[in-house]
Amino acid sequence: MTKQQFIDAVSAEQESLRRFLRGLCAGDGFLADDLAQEALLKAYLSFERFEGHSRFSTWLFRIAYNSYFDHLRKSGREDGWQSLDESPKEAGNVEDEPSIDRKYEHQQLYMAIRQLTVREQAVILLFYMEEKSIKEIMDILGMPSGTVRSCLSRGRQHLKQYLLRSI
Repeated sequence: MTKQQFIDAVSAEQESLRRFLRGLCAGDGFLADDLAQEALLKAYLSFERFEGHSRFSTWLFRIAYNSYFDHLRKSGREDGWQSLDESPKEAGNVEDEPSIDRKYEHQQLYMAIRQLTVREQAVILLFYMEEKSIKEIMDILGMPSGTVRSCLSRGRQHLKQYLLRSI
């Protein structure tokens, strides 16, 4: 892969990667941007080793997920659970969103996603928001097919329960 091919591939995946990380970060746009920059830097430093055995997006998302998990580990949150007493950062921390109402548009969904384990969060976000296949999710998260399907099923059930309670 040449430097220009890398730049083109990153340009095509940048928004999708940021959206994925923003979902994992419960809508915290600043943290998602920091993690995206970290992942892109790591990818840039090692893009010559990308062998093409998987799609570029799969490789890049794997780096981003590892960066997110490293962040959790450093902050002592590697179990992936957030207490209901801890409020996630407000959704919509993006400067280009002018309306106050717009800032809270997806907050309930972010809060629901935040109640899932890290694995469930990642699987749900990759499957539904990024429309990744089970195979791609397996490669990104380094999980067997059965585990991905199990996390997807449990994640959906947990989201349903949380959202029904909050109505």
